[in-house]
Amino acid sequence: MRFATAFLLAGLVVQGARAEQVSDRFAPETATVASRAAPQQGTARTDMVVAAHPLAARAGLDMLEAGGTAVDALVAAQMVLGLVEPQSSGLGGGGFLLHYSSESKDVTSIDGRETAPAAATPDMFLGDDGKPLPFFTAVVGGKSVGTPATLRLMAEAHRRHGRLPFADLLEPAIRLAEQGFPVSPRLADLIAAEGDRLKHDPAAAAYFFDATGAPLKAGAVLRNPAYADTLRRIAAGGEDAFYRGEIAADIVARVTGDATNPGRLATSDLENYTVIAREPVCNAVFSVEVCGMGLPSSGGIAILQILGLVEPWGIERMSPQAPETWRLIGDASRLAFADRERWLADPAYVRAPVSGLLASGYLSLRAKLLDGPGALPEVSPGLPAFDDGALWPPPPAGVTPELPSTTQVVIRDADGDILSYTGTIENGFGSRLMVRGFLLNNELTDFSFAPAGSDGIPVANRVEGGKRPRSSMAPMIVLRDGLPILAIGSPGGSRIIGFVAQALIAHLAWKRPVAEIVAMPHVLNRFGPFEVEAGTAATALVPGLQALGYRVEVQDLNSGLAAIAVTPNGLEGAADPRREGAVYGR
Repeated sequence: MRFATAFLLAGLVVQGARAEQVSDRFAPETATVASRAAPQQGTARTDMVVAAHPLAARAGLDMLEAGGTAVDALVAAQMVLGLVEPQSSGLGGGGFLLHYSSESKDVTSIDGRETAPAAATPDMFLGDDGKPLPFFTAVVGGKSVGTPATLRLMAEAHRRHGRLPFADLLEPAIRLAEQGFPVSPRLADLIAAEGDRLKHDPAAAAYFFDATGAPLKAGAVLRNPAYADTLRRIAAGGEDAFYRGEIAADIVARVTGDATNPGRLATSDLENYTVIAREPVCNAVFSVEVCGMGLPSSGGIAILQILGLVEPWGIERMSPQAPETWRLIGDASRLAFADRERWLADPAYVRAPVSGLLASGYLSLRAKLLDGPGALPEVSPGLPAFDDGALWPPPPAGVTPELPSTTQVVIRDADGDILSYTGTIENGFGSRLMVRGFLLNNELTDFSFAPAGSDGIPVANRVEGGKRPRSSMAPMIVLRDGLPILAIGSPGGSRIIGFVAQALIAHLAWKRPVAEIVAMPHVLNRFGPFEVEAGTAATALVPGLQALGYRVEVQDLNSGLAAIAVTPNGLEGAADPRREGAVYGR
């Protein structure tokens, strides 16, 4: 495998991950120095794994070398990620999988999003004064925990596309959990930053802090026999060993028995949880077909809207160094976010006009709003048509902090199957509750804390029993002439949409290779202010953006992009240098 050393995009240079935090109150994970021991870009002939930690990427490649499929490699990688990157994903969380089958020539998706307990109510994140709770008051403890979904997703994907025995895929994680693994600089920094929140649960405190109560340091060997035991039980008894019996009972007991913030999860919620096979959302743009995850994730829909809004303006002929280029991308993103907040939520509970939001006529009308000399003075949601042609008044916007901690894996196997998987436990370290060696999610805080607008009309993404919270996760696959040419995704909360949209524009419109698009300095806009990545050449755009009428915030924007491009010369893969991801292939 060959590895390059420079990260350059049309004059914008990223200087790598930085140890300091630059005034970003909303980052799901603080920026940390990433390990450089493993390759972060490379080429391969037949198959490749890009994952958020070197040990996970290596476990995935081991499965490919053993004759496994892309999904076999994913299962092994995710089980290792749940051990070595516990703040981001694991058995206590969930995720979304986008998969291209070389046999059927189809892109399919599996919704492994956590669900609200059946006993959840719309007002559960309101305080005694009727106002939304402070974010961490809601997060830490049992109230925020949704039904874990990761294992169901992995098992279903394996039934559809796996080849090796499921139990074999758990062995790398079991071995690492028993023998121990070195705490990475990133994990050490995140533990230290958590402080008392992570000490809320005695089990988490005992695991992440030493006998003196000090946070574990980088290089410390960490063993997790409880996690190994959990995986051995799953290897022997299948997914029911997790969703029924002792493990399920322990999860529920920890959630409902939390001393200060008990939750509402019941054993029946685990027993009844199912993943859902969904149609991906796809649109033609830049002479290719771009496919993403549909609801309850808003990521794919919003990204397709952004791409469809900027393409008519000739973005491929515009310079990445020009503020006007980012005005176009930024206001397209603002329009997409306005639609996202008003219209998108779990389709089992909300009538969402997905086809209308992606219709060419609707996007053409919205794109005309971008014709102006400066920033849009205000942004409102549009009125897309529903599938039956009717127009409906939009529900009000909610109050959704959405600060997830997430992981990203992309894999291509020797058969030509390719996948993009985004997994999460929501905020860094989730609910801070640890059970049998893994952390539980705080996914319920991805719902709107406010159940209704000032006029009393219900918010689309309000809490309801059994409902799946809206997500921004955006695993994406790009096809040309029906064949995959790119798989990509990123962690980053609601910034995922901007991270992935920017990378796709750079690759599809500006023809930049994956090693450059994952390292490109970030310039993004969600609801209003432009966010510009500190410490990069992108800060040169600040005066120009301000002159166009934008408020600008310069701060850390620590994405975790992972990408694999399928080229005539083989595979090219890259992991974001801001984190500790790795690329392995053959």
